[in-house]
Amino acid sequence: MNNQKPVIYQLLPRLFTNTIHNCVPNGTYARNGSGKLNDIDNDVIESIKELGVTHIWLTGVIEHAQKTDWSRHGIGRDNPHVVKGEAGSPYAIKDYYDIDPDLATDVEHRMEEFEALVARIHDQGMQVIIDFVPNHVARRYHSDAAPEGTPDLGADDDSTRAFDPQNNFYYIPRQLFAPSIDLGSGKETYTEFPAKATGNDCFSAFPSVNDWYETVKLNYGVDYSNGSRHFSPTPDTWQKMLSILLYWAEKGVDGFRCDMAFMVPVEFWDWAVTIVKERYPHIKFIAEIYDTGLYREFISRGHFDYLYDKVNLYDTLRGIQTSHCSAAQLTGCWQTVDGIGSHMLNFLENHDEQRFGSKFYAGDPAKVLPSLVVSSYMSTGPMMIYMGQELGEQATDAEGFSGYDGRTTIFDYWSLPTLRRWLAGNLKPRERWLRDLYARVLRLCNSEKAIREGRFFDLMYVNYENPTLNPHRQYAFLRNYADETIIVAVNFSDDSADMDINIPAHAFELLRIPQGEMNMTELLTGEKARKRLSADSPFEAFTGPWGAAIWKVRHR
Repeated sequence: MNNQKPVIYQLLPRLFTNTIHNCVPNGTYARNGSGKLNDIDNDVIESIKELGVTHIWLTGVIEHAQKTDWSRHGIGRDNPHVVKGEAGSPYAIKDYYDIDPDLATDVEHRMEEFEALVARIHDQGMQVIIDFVPNHVARRYHSDAAPEGTPDLGADDDSTRAFDPQNNFYYIPRQLFAPSIDLGSGKETYTEFPAKATGNDCFSAFPSVNDWYETVKLNYGVDYSNGSRHFSPTPDTWQKMLSILLYWAEKGVDGFRCDMAFMVPVEFWDWAVTIVKERYPHIKFIAEIYDTGLYREFISRGHFDYLYDKVNLYDTLRGIQTSHCSAAQLTGCWQTVDGIGSHMLNFLENHDEQRFGSKFYAGDPAKVLPSLVVSSYMSTGPMMIYMGQELGEQATDAEGFSGYDGRTTIFDYWSLPTLRRWLAGNLKPRERWLRDLYARVLRLCNSEKAIREGRFFDLMYVNYENPTLNPHRQYAFLRNYADETIIVAVNFSDDSADMDINIPAHAFELLRIPQGEMNMTELLTGEKARKRLSADSPFEAFTGPWGAAIWKVRHR
């Protein structure tokens, strides 16, 4: 399909299992087990595809620091004092060239199991995204799977210098690493001398418990002590990270979700992404980024295909849902990214955020429709769903490292009750209803041309004084492509809404929409009706509480 709108399903294989029913908080691998790559079989992939998904993001598949001992398979042990949780953070990479052994049915063949999963996803007509973690690595990095002749990060560093353009790490000379956590005693003591800078730009030997103490910052040629930049000759870190990208591209990966991309200089992305795309033009790059002021530079100069729109649309939708922010602020969201909206990746949940249905957010997953419709249909850019979101996962467990915080853990060996029920074919009626709702919304992303590749027109500026439409709780817009127009109205309210939506003459002129009585279809319910579309009379739309109306008309 040309101009496909990506619908991405974020899946953590570690938590993707129906075999763990009695997890204990802070449980070990031996006690709680782990999901496996082989668990993601053809039936699972087909079921995910039925939601309208086009891409699967396999989160946490690259080998990272953890407390489980895999030394019998030639994998070095990690010091437990600089590992978060029992399973460790998927973003504390200890071998960029290998697969997490937790995820393997046969550890000796873990890479083959990953490659087989990629092939299964491709066979279903979908694409594969994995994480690329460019800003930091585990405190102790060592690759036992890198291609022959590939030196480890830091192997040739001059650790007597705080900064050197060709060093892979930043150092605090003559200082012993001494964070405000227990580093153990005796043979288990974690020792690092000289100390390396910590991943969240903490250039001190004394990071706090709130710093990313389990990670080490990578050096791309920026001297943070004075802001100077040293990119010629090409820094060694650039070369090593490019080799990693190309390695996974050769494995058949179709895209990279680049962790904390904005913490890496845009000059690196300009250089590396250009080279990767020259060899693999189909590969997409997604930037995790939290500064709207950097959006345009990371698209134009960094060559990113898509950017997380967390601090713009996500935060606004969350505010509407939880803090009584006005729905009228959604107009400012598209204005902020006007001209680059097709590059925005929208979401309501991911591994960093609290679950939509948790008590910390909406409190009820059934209230998702207005937020889901806006984030899915506002632009032609991607929409992302976090595994279990479509089932109403509420994150009611205190799994271990993170505790009860409304999130699904990434640091622990655990499983999700909603996913277990889905995999066992035993969903509750409410979960089946919600999954069907997600499927109806998400499938329209690509089945409807106006949503997949059409133009957007905000209707709020002619409805602020409309007594039937409360701009603080309702929002309306058009999507249009050629001879098709879709009128979207959403309701962020506990009350139903009978809206008479004004559509200005300018919209009819700009989008070349004829006026008059027309046959229409409501795309979520299938309801048929003959309705009037005119600048002289409002368009009638009804929504229930926390509902949406999506009316489609074909014209000309």
